[in-house]
Formats: sequence, C-alpha cells, structure tokens
Amino acid sequence: MSLYSEAICRQNTQIGLENIEVSVKGKWMTWPALHVNANYLIVKGKLIKMAIVHEEEWLECQLDDPELCIRTLKTVPHRELKADIFTFSQIVPETSPKYGYPMEFDSVAAIHLTSYSDWWEGLPQETRKNVRRSQKRGVGVEVKRLDDDVIKGIMDVNNESPVRQGRPNIHYGKTFDQVRKDHLAFSDRSDFICAYVEHEFIGFLWLIYCGKFASIMQLAPKASHHDKRPSNALIAKAVEICEKKGISYITYAMFNYGNKGDSPLREFKVRNGFGEMLIPRFYIPLTLWGSLAIKAGLHRGLLGILPHWAITAGVNVRALCYDELRRLRPV
Repeated sequence: MSLYSEAICRQNTQIGLENIEVSVKGKWMTWPALHVNANYLIVKGKLIKMAIVHEEEWLECQLDDPELCIRTLKTVPHRELKADIFTFSQIVPETSPKYGYPMEFDSVAAIHLTSYSDWWEGLPQETRKNVRRSQKRGVGVEVKRLDDDVIKGIMDVNNESPVRQGRPNIHYGKTFDQVRKDHLAFSDRSDFICAYVEHEFIGFLWLIYCGKFASIMQLAPKASHHDKRPSNALIAKAVEICEKKGISYITYAMFNYGNKGDSPLREFKVRNGFGEMLIPRFYIPLTLWGSLAIKAGLHRGLLGILPHWAITAGVNVRALCYDELRRLRPV
C-alpha cells in the first residue's frame, strides 16, 4: 500500500454530503453520496434501498469505522440517502469475520499466487496449450498506461459487436472522450495489458492494484480473434506482472453469482486458475423494512432468490430475444 493510501486510511473523521459521478450500466450519472472518512456511501435500489461503499471492490483499505457509517446513515436528513440496509465487505484475503453484524459470504473468484510456475503447473493442460497457441499464432502482449492509442484500441474492441455474451454491449458506439472517461479511474495504480496481432489491437485486460491483491476490472477480447486465445495470454501476463510486484492474490469479480451455478464465465475462470474465496459481507438493517427484507432473503436480489433452473431459463430466453432483435434490426 502506498504512503498516500495509508494517510487516507488514517485521516481524521470527515462527514459531508457531495454529488459524485457514478457509472450505471455504462452511463455516467450524478449521484448523491455521503463522504465518511475516506469513503463515499451511496444508496441504490427501489424496493429495498441499499447503502453501499462506492467502488468498494477496488479500494486499497477496507472500512475502518462501520459504526460511524451506521450512525450517519440512520440520522442523515437527506431523503436520497435514506437507506433500509447498509452493506460492506472485508477485503481479500481476510476471510475471518471481524465484526458481529449479520453476515453472509461473497463468493469471490481469486488466484492465490505463490509463484508463476506454481500457477502454471496447476492449470489444466488445455489452458497451457491455449497460452502457447496464442504465442504461436502471433499474439503479442504489452503492458501500457492509458493513452490515446490504448483508448482507440478499446474503442475498436467495443465496436466489434452491439451484443456481447448474449446481452447488449453497453460500450458499443461510445466516443473517444466517453471511453477515456470510463477508464480513468485508479489511473495511478492500474495497468492496461494489451494484446496485438501485428498492429491490430485484439483485446485488453484492465488490472487494478489494491494493496495485497490485484483485481481484474475488465477483460475484453475480440470475438473475431477467439481462435488465437488472447484472453489466456492476457491472464498469463497479469499473473507474471503480479508475481514480479509481490502481489499474492488476483481477483476477477464473483465466482458464484447467487444461485446461477455453472456458467461459461465461471468455467473460464476455473480453467485459468481462479477458485472460490469466501469473503465476509455484512448486512446491517437501518429500518424495520430492512430487518424484514434480510430475514426474507430479499437483500440477495433475484439471483439469490430464484432457483437455478429459473435463472438458466431466463438467461436463455433473454439471449434468444436479443438475437431476434438483432436479426430484425441489424446494426
């Protein structure tokens, strides 16, 4: 952790109301937030209003005074910041609960990195073949900071198709300035690992450094170059970089998404050395409705309530609908 980050984590109590910009489904919106010490708390949800720590997944230090946040949320006079539940999590690799609040576990996809060679030897044979295949088929990988060339490359990846993984591509058709803004966060502690074939930009991995761990914010290859396995090459490079930096864990969003169960994305993570790490997440009711919602399990959302078969059916129907719309209204 940098000296600047340590200073932020230890700064004196500060509380205030501010408006911040929040990306929601690829669009930037102004959002009211509570500035409590070094963190911003925002409220999302309609039926159940949930107070969360803004950009919690990529912070270098976890919440150090949850009681202050709870008191502040309970007494805040602003209607936009009235919440039913306050939730926050510990950070990787802290798997033992530190607090006595109501708790569940987040299923985080993580690589416990001891060395590159150990990670490599633990991979399935097919994954190792894919990394070698990418090299044989001319894929080159470079580590860069965000600049004009990287932004143009990301635009090229975004604009390959209006549909990605069976749903609308929220980044399709964005301008240079929009793409730049989307990727400016954490610029002082992030790298863009970029894949090329000759001079063509065919994919990228956005890696954020968060103290003891690094987190993959975005991994986006060009589908048209799938045969060259750029995703495997990008992850292998990320592991190599983290080993050199002495980073012990690499995370890539969730391992299990509620009751969704198996999915192509989870299989991809497993094949590339990611396993499940259970990280404590706390849910503190702030209102009577919040208490009832937690008891009923409503705070888990649809993926945590619906059975696996219903989620799978819904995903398949959604994909068919998007395919039909794309056929009727080709871009």
